[in-house]
Amino acid sequence: MPVFRLDDRLVFPPVHLAEDGLLALGGDLRPERLLLGYTQGIFPWYAENLPILWHSPDPRMVMTTRDLVVQRSLRKAIKKRPYDITIDRACVKVLEGCASVPRPGQNGTWLIPEMIDAYMKLHELGFAHSFEAWQDGELVGGLYGVSLGAAFFGESMFALAPDASKIAFVASVRQLEAWHIGLIDCQVHTDHLERFGAYEVPRVEYLQMLAHALDEPTRRGKWQLEIDFDQFTETGGMMKPELPRAA
Repeated sequence: MPVFRLDDRLVFPPVHLAEDGLLALGGDLRPERLLLGYTQGIFPWYAENLPILWHSPDPRMVMTTRDLVVQRSLRKAIKKRPYDITIDRACVKVLEGCASVPRPGQNGTWLIPEMIDAYMKLHELGFAHSFEAWQDGELVGGLYGVSLGAAFFGESMFALAPDASKIAFVASVRQLEAWHIGLIDCQVHTDHLERFGAYEVPRVEYLQMLAHALDEPTRRGKWQLEIDFDQFTETGGMMKPELPRAA
């Protein structure tokens, strides 16, 4: 199958034409295109000196907030309250942290300055959000993503201290759950996310889940944490969103 080249028009080819997840190249990172991509199950992922690469993997890694698994060791760590957790207090620092932290088997970063600028624009528009972990006033971990309807599209996370990104992730899932944002797009498989309860589904099933989630209103604007540490390790969801699953 061909890889499509995008121009200035705000349009993507059908995702079923993606070859090994890669659907198209080129285009731009303006907010309108990014948001359109997310609504169609497409996200950008590229590196310096390359055109923008647009992906729609099959299968897709997802989880719903009711699926969250918090391992016993992490529950013990959370109960010690090692970090202060905030939302949208330091989005650019989280993006820079995700870009700069070395990752096993990865040279360089896909989160180049153009990508940071693009997601900061989405943040300023109230669509992109960061969850931060602080220790003694220093940012030591966090994650960021994009929110549309009842879906949260997780992009990246980083940690500079033990369990910092894990605790921020648990906080994000619990807070999203409390806000009735039930679908989390994890994009591609990692063992790390699988341990939290994420699982792979065929792309066609993901698109059904996404369409269902996008029927809900978007919680747009600056977010603030509205739950406390005692809720981070609760078993059983505060909300059980009825998102479609394959039979």
